[in-house]
Amino acid sequence: MGVITRNAANNITTGGVILPAGINDTSVASISELQQVATGGGLNLISSQTASASSSIEFTSGIDSTYDVYRIDIINAHGSLDDKNFQINFSTDGGSNYNVTKTTTGFIAEHGEDGTPSGSLSYNTFLDLAQSTGNQTLGYNGGTAGSDSTSGTIYLFNPSSTTYVKHFISHTNIKDYTDDCRTLFVAGYCNTTSAINAVRFTFISANVDDGTFKMYGISAWVWLN
Repeated sequence: MGVITRNAANNITTGGVILPAGINDTSVASISELQQVATGGGLNLISSQTASASSSIEFTSGIDSTYDVYRIDIINAHGSLDDKNFQINFSTDGGSNYNVTKTTTGFIAEHGEDGTPSGSLSYNTFLDLAQSTGNQTLGYNGGTAGSDSTSGTIYLFNPSSTTYVKHFISHTNIKDYTDDCRTLFVAGYCNTTSAINAVRFTFISANVDDGTFKMYGISAWVWLN
């Protein structure tokens, strides 16, 4: 029993989560039913920040080799001025500089509360960066009205790699100052083999007056309930 117990223990994390390697034909016998089994996508909250008239929101720790994929949720980011773009940039030096070279692309769908523009879907060159160190736009035409905000999700892949470029994908939705619903899909890569270890969110020439930002690491896991 000692060897069996040790093998089982080696496949359980300190948080009590059974790793995928711990579930196989030899470790479990005569399974009649598994309820609520989930694999390959556990969200592990690393940090959370709430903006309050903040010049920017930055994650300068927690992005390392612990996880292959990092996810940041933007919840009702609200700027201090109308008609300002919401942007992201990356750092390789812990946030001292946000000037990583990026190549990106994106497209937008939009629809107004008055019914126009109806179902507009377009590729927009202003979302593109071509080997640029500037900020990447994730949303535009943000507003200051109480109901105006931007929400969405960004995925950053293998940021600690010193071999590959660092891919990222974002999807945001904006209720803008003209009462339009705009959804933006942006993707690209940080063209560096240095590790990405910090991320910054800003509005152009405006503060991040409000909003919650949550960063997660995504791990492979098995949950049995």
